[in-house]
Amino acid sequence: MKHATVIATYSRRMRLSLADGREVQARIKGKRIKPVCGDRVAVEPIENEEDWLITGIAERRNELTRPNMRGQIEVLAANLDYLIVVVAAEPKPDWFIVDRYLCAAELMGVDACVVFNKSDLDTSAFRYELDTYFDIGYDVVACSALTGEGIDNVRKLLATHRAIIVGQSGVGKSSIINTLLGDDVQKTADISDKSREGRHTTVNSAMISLPSGGVIIDSPGVRDYAPALESATIASEGFREIREAAQECRFANCRHLREPGCAVKDRCESGAISPRRYESFKRMVNLTEQLADGKY
Repeated sequence: MKHATVIATYSRRMRLSLADGREVQARIKGKRIKPVCGDRVAVEPIENEEDWLITGIAERRNELTRPNMRGQIEVLAANLDYLIVVVAAEPKPDWFIVDRYLCAAELMGVDACVVFNKSDLDTSAFRYELDTYFDIGYDVVACSALTGEGIDNVRKLLATHRAIIVGQSGVGKSSIINTLLGDDVQKTADISDKSREGRHTTVNSAMISLPSGGVIIDSPGVRDYAPALESATIASEGFREIREAAQECRFANCRHLREPGCAVKDRCESGAISPRRYESFKRMVNLTEQLADGKY
């Protein structure tokens, strides 16, 4: 038995990188094993076949998760140490989705970056939100996959990381990867003229080694996302500024919603915490409670 890393997923088929550097195709033994990109798996060759067989998954350092429509937890990728959320002037940014990805990064214990693509378009309307993330302590980079502006900054951030790139459909995640690679490796698609929303182009997750160092996992674009939380009380741990302010709340079990002596609400009223970020936190709490009650 040998070990390998999952570098691409195609439903029940996988592409693996073996310890000796070879890349092979693999099948999964049974239905209970559900490897994802980034997983370290136990494998064995199949006699008289080119395919290998995945027989187990090593313990994961962390997981990027979301709840599916059946109320189950879906793992999107594993063993990450960096998360990049991409937004753009088009399609219109959904900052609440950005917050939910950043919440997931916090709970996974990994650093994160907000990348504003299409900087060749007017970005002035989005400067306040980008400054908010920078002030909280996140890496913030403006770039253009079309012109190459700012791509070197993205490249430097990724040089030592195993990262995943996420965001709404159409923001240019695959275009950024292609620019980093200097080749059209990932499929791209224009914004839909009718809906002004992005078309899904990345069907399967894939881990891509970058020439300048580091690896990045490309994932399908989304129109919505939420991390799978065990309880609503954990939501505050995913918002840096709320987690910090919570240490000064009157009550140790403060939920930061209607309780007296809440330092989080005080900072929100004073402007020290972004009211929109606070609203995002409350939405995350509400969504988690709906999921727990089976109402999502």
